[in-house]
Amino acid sequence: MFEITNLRQGAILNHHHGVEDEKSLTVKVEGICDLASHVTVNGAPAVRDGRRFFADVTLTQKVNTITAKALTAFGEFTQSIQVVWDKKSFRRCNFYIDDHSFFWTDLIKERPKRAFDHFYLGGLKKFHDAYGLKVTLNCFYRNDHFGGEMKDVPDVWRQEFIDNSDWLKMSVHSYSEFPDRPYVDATYEEFAKDYDMIRDEIIRFAGEETFIAPVVIHWGNLSPGAAKALIDRGVRAYASMFRAHYMGGPSLADRLKGAQAGNIAKCQAKCVPSPAPVEDFGIDDHFNAIEEKSTLANHRAYYNPYLGVTFYWGYCCCNLVPIEQIPGRFAKAFEEAEISGNDLFGAASHEQYTFPYYHNYIPDHLERIGCAARCMREGGCTPIFFSEGFMGNPSWGK
Repeated sequence: MFEITNLRQGAILNHHHGVEDEKSLTVKVEGICDLASHVTVNGAPAVRDGRRFFADVTLTQKVNTITAKALTAFGEFTQSIQVVWDKKSFRRCNFYIDDHSFFWTDLIKERPKRAFDHFYLGGLKKFHDAYGLKVTLNCFYRNDHFGGEMKDVPDVWRQEFIDNSDWLKMSVHSYSEFPDRPYVDATYEEFAKDYDMIRDEIIRFAGEETFIAPVVIHWGNLSPGAAKALIDRGVRAYASMFRAHYMGGPSLADRLKGAQAGNIAKCQAKCVPSPAPVEDFGIDDHFNAIEEKSTLANHRAYYNPYLGVTFYWGYCCCNLVPIEQIPGRFAKAFEEAEISGNDLFGAASHEQYTFPYYHNYIPDHLERIGCAARCMREGGCTPIFFSEGFMGNPSWGK
């Protein structure tokens, strides 16, 4: 056995993981070598302690290669991984809200003098003013509930959106809410058509300054063709993973029954993460990439050098977590970060739960968003957009 054991391919490293100065970050590399041999790491001799080996490595680039070699009478054994130096890292948070079509449908119908006079946009601005919230609104082209298409949004509020684009961005989510997982079998061309259409409409009525690359597409699941189209359009950060994956929670039929059946609390309860029962381990093992999921669960992000994309997991989806539980969710996140050295935090929600005329309306949903924004700021996070710089960190430039 010959393997680097304390770092994985795509590990994101910062000053919490080593010694940083203006030009470099020096980290410790550890591994196992069962071979009777000398070991070098990036060309320098490693210290051996029985089967274990240790070496200090200095990282000087955004993406760095670490190569361990065992020199034996039978030849040279090597392992190379690539890791990221998150230079001058700081604790930061990204917030996105999915499934937008209600607010722009209201704007079409109500034609307020100012877009931010609308209760939803005005509520988000209140949280920006109070907690520095920066948020991305992921948009549908069509409103499947009440009709209407994004092409009908007038551009009379364009300058107002541009004036607020330092903290409020809009992005692509999918053509419409239904069916679920709309791009799991889509071709490159099918996905690209929807993406470009929604992007162009956002730029038309809200300005180019307001558009930003998405960090998640509707339901997260993408075909390889759709993922390629997304990367070609500049996406470098993404929530969880591209590929189709096992997802728990209520069925579509349960969700459509809605609050009229009194089951919204049950729907939320099904979606709140909890340990899988023993009888589900086989299903979990079959459908999930366990190593990848455990990496995201413990370190919250990793970089895929072959795709040029950083995958991450957030900490809270506000429409699934009761407001009284949100502070505890983030308190635990910050405790975990003290151990892992993670500086990346995220939260999310879904627009429709804010609107009284939605069948699954959650009366305190807007307050949950504000609570999450407050908790992240009180935890020392700077609001950013993961789609800018390296996961919101401008130190490496574009």
